[in-house]
Amino acid sequence: MSGEDSIATQDDQQGLHPTQALDDTVHQRVRLGVLTIAREADRVEFSFLKKQLAVTDGNLSRHLKVLEESGMITVEKGYAGRRPRTWVALTREGAQALDAELRALRALVLRLETPRIVPGPPDG
Repeated sequence: MSGEDSIATQDDQQGLHPTQALDDTVHQRVRLGVLTIAREADRVEFSFLKKQLAVTDGNLSRHLKVLEESGMITVEKGYAGRRPRTWVALTREGAQALDAELRALRALVLRLETPRIVPGPPDG
């Protein structure tokens, strides 16, 4: 058995690779940005998200729709004075999904930063 085979066997015994816990809905760059920014505030305005994430109106709108349909955010439309505004807030489900994503990322980083002992060939 090679050293790589030994590592693969250890991984099989310890469970799935940490990347298996990443959520495709959350992990996308813009959506992860929306969730993390929304976590920092009670609600966040569309134009702030657009500027912080460096995306177009249409691109951000599409990502917000995906997150809203997944139950991770709520979108509220209203007015600030006479100007229409859109606010985004994180839901409990969104907070839980973000927490799970962060745990998976921490596990992945830990895996890469932890030195692995690869057994050499037997003496003899």
